[in-house]
Amino acid sequence: MSDNTFGKNLRFTSFGESHGSTIGCVLDGFPPGMAITTDEIKLELLRRATGKSRHTSQRKEKDDVKIVSGVFEGVTTGHPIGLIIENTDARSKDYTDIAEKIRPGHADYSYWKKYGVRDYRGGGRSSARETTMRVAAGAMAKKWLRLNYDVNIVAWLSQIGDIHLQASDLSVIDDNPFFCAEPEQVPHLEQFMDKLRKSGDSVGARISACATNVPAGLGEPVYGKLDAEIASAMMSINATKGVEIGAGFASVAQNGSVHRDEIVDSRFLSNHAGGILAGVSTGQDILVHTAFKPTSSLRIPGKSMDIHGNNVEVVTKGRHDPCVGIRAAPIVEAMLALVIMDHIMRHSAQINSGKTTQS
Repeated sequence: MSDNTFGKNLRFTSFGESHGSTIGCVLDGFPPGMAITTDEIKLELLRRATGKSRHTSQRKEKDDVKIVSGVFEGVTTGHPIGLIIENTDARSKDYTDIAEKIRPGHADYSYWKKYGVRDYRGGGRSSARETTMRVAAGAMAKKWLRLNYDVNIVAWLSQIGDIHLQASDLSVIDDNPFFCAEPEQVPHLEQFMDKLRKSGDSVGARISACATNVPAGLGEPVYGKLDAEIASAMMSINATKGVEIGAGFASVAQNGSVHRDEIVDSRFLSNHAGGILAGVSTGQDILVHTAFKPTSSLRIPGKSMDIHGNNVEVVTKGRHDPCVGIRAAPIVEAMLALVIMDHIMRHSAQINSGKTTQS
């Protein structure tokens, strides 16, 4: 597995598996001089954590992050920042029955075909546990963006199953277990999830995110398009099946006279483009929507095969999310922060690197 790093000027690399002893990451290229504590990182990790409500997996990890390099006396040094977290609540025995079975809809089949071996304990690298380190690194990126550019990033649940939710009050998303910005809908969501959990089935979700005060001019015209790299970052999150920027697929039904964001008195009248035109940021809010598939680890029997080619019935035991998307908001925020920070650094290296003389 040779592709565990993304970013150019700010490079993030993660390592570890769901049921391994440790997960970790290296954040290389982070600027020196920013104060950071493990408590600040832990706050973001707690937002993502399982076991906080009955609606998520009951795996309860301490997520005590350790900064092992790149920070001296509480301040970043400009050297590679190493972060590690020990796995303390993995139950590998829950997966013994499927050691030779392929879970339908899971990474089992594709990983087995690619590597000839797979880590069946929770899914190894395909587990949502891997996203913990993204959130840890994202906590640092979010702080740097806020301090240096007043960029703020927030993500919320905009759809679960066939329930569409409005972003009526983003200030309350951390006050409920769904990252829901429509507080009057929370009781309905509680009932929906209770019924779903009892059925043993799962459902998908849509997470929307907004980044405000993003400088204009970030991104490249062709291969380094800001929206393309945001989409790539979101697609890299476990269980993602689709990404939209701005109006996204709804733009198919729009007329050009509606979709174009007209400008009056140097102000955009709309933001169907999601803050990005031709791969470059416009200075408007960046709007991203990410679709997460239903969890494939189910206690409902499913037809599949074993590694010997025999037809089998698969039932997945253990602790699983009936909707993995409901705790994905901090992950989406982290990935968006890392991409935007990387592009700010890349932009500064090219555009603000010094005077260009013309002859």
